[in-house]
Amino acid sequence: MSRPATRTILAAHYRTGETHEFRLERGRVVSTSRVRKAATAVFGPGFVDLQCNGYAGVDFNRRETEPIVIAGAIRAMWEHGCTTVLPTFITAAADALDEFLDDMVKALSTDAEATHSVPCFHLEGPFISPEDGARGAHPKAHIRPVDLKLWKRLQKIAGGRIGLVTLAPEVRGAMNFITQLRTEKVLPSIGHTLADAACIHRAADAGAMMSTHLGNGCPQVLPRHTNPIFAQLGEDRLLASFIADGVHLPDEVLRALWRAKGGGVLVTDAMAAAGAPPGLYSIGELAVKVGPDRIVRQPGSQNLAGSALTMCEAVANLVRVAHIALADAWDAASLIPWALLRQAGAVRGPLGSTVLATWSGGELKVEAALRGAKVLWQAGE
Repeated sequence: MSRPATRTILAAHYRTGETHEFRLERGRVVSTSRVRKAATAVFGPGFVDLQCNGYAGVDFNRRETEPIVIAGAIRAMWEHGCTTVLPTFITAAADALDEFLDDMVKALSTDAEATHSVPCFHLEGPFISPEDGARGAHPKAHIRPVDLKLWKRLQKIAGGRIGLVTLAPEVRGAMNFITQLRTEKVLPSIGHTLADAACIHRAADAGAMMSTHLGNGCPQVLPRHTNPIFAQLGEDRLLASFIADGVHLPDEVLRALWRAKGGGVLVTDAMAAAGAPPGLYSIGELAVKVGPDRIVRQPGSQNLAGSALTMCEAVANLVRVAHIALADAWDAASLIPWALLRQAGAVRGPLGSTVLATWSGGELKVEAALRGAKVLWQAGE
């Protein structure tokens, strides 16, 4: 379907409620003005996903994925309001990680607009706990203690664009590595860990800033009080990310964790099935099945292997589950993760993107995604 020549959208600012008129014409925002009219939509900053393993049928952790396909997956996220994403690479053989990063770099070199959506990458593993439950769906054979030689090689292949690393603070070499990451302007995050409270505290002292998908990446059964969830929940220096898909965390658990932490960051942990129909997919070495319920199941295991969640769904789900205002959920998916990346030094400047969406019946539906005066995507295209 061709793009309409001209479109006018009346949208209320997601926090102030002030109505603005957006005139879109031939892929550009030709004017914006404050008006005294009833809004039909809401607008706010573009969504920032710190953890995304794939999208629209494309697995970022699969060998020999064509660059044009990868760039297309980045563009597909715009339809769901995600204008900024950190492609995430999980534990794999060293040569496989080399290839995944190289493919992503090549993909971004071919598509300037997709490149603007990817300020940096997220490396989730391989420096995580090898224990069952804690490692989740990460292949045990490739988990290892911190390896500085490997880190330097991966960062070189990435062109210095790895901006977030998830690791377990109890693995050998982790504490010094966390401090090193901060000096290199990389955000260190704790995840897939069995660390106790003392270890978590030392990690925060060393410079850890976030907990990756808190409440997940841990065994199904844990000690009642002394466990890595409470240890991270009680460390105020760690901002937490959460997967609000109704599967990774039951509603009452997400609500309790969100309130205990005083908020956090929304991520999708999406894999190839996000923005795609049910079916058979991969995430790295794993074959997974996604049914009509949109749950990503690893055959023969209780482990979840990513999600099929989109950012606009995550925002809507958090409003419903945590009983918070749309503006607060919107910030958790946009300004807060961007500010965290800026605090670490992984990115600079303002976010610079805008999403216009309708908000009705607990559903957030994107009407347009903008970067500055450029229309990245709009409904009806």
